[in-house]
Amino acid sequence: MSLEERISEDIKKAMLAREKDKLEAIRAIKSAILLLKTDKNAGEINEEAEIKLLQKLSKQRKESAEIYKSQNRQDLYEVEVAQMNVINEYLPKQLSVEEITETVKKLIAENNISSQKDMGRLMGLATKTFAGRADNKTVSEIVRSLLS
Repeated sequence: MSLEERISEDIKKAMLAREKDKLEAIRAIKSAILLLKTDKNAGEINEEAEIKLLQKLSKQRKESAEIYKSQNRQDLYEVEVAQMNVINEYLPKQLSVEEITETVKKLIAENNISSQKDMGRLMGLATKTFAGRADNKTVSEIVRSLLS
């Protein structure tokens, strides 16, 4: 089942269960998928594009929540966090820091990477390896610490 079909089913379920907050988040995902389809004039979008879209939506909610929290707007902060949690349910399971570290160590060994100047090449390999399963900021911090 594609993400779009799953979203449509979940919209129906949320409507029947009268889950207003969840419904709003799921509709935002559906809207973003439709915009992506019309933007690129593509009939179907692949799984990688779906994951990138979901990550983007989740990141937007996280940043908005942080802004609302800093401005003492607890009501709006809670809405953004709830929507971010719903969006994160559709993302693949995120890897732990230990799993990321082990994989990066393997990549360093396999590709004979030894210095800080190879960080760009290592980040390219790591980004492909972790596609959607790890935050690039976390990966970058781990890479930097292992190469220094």
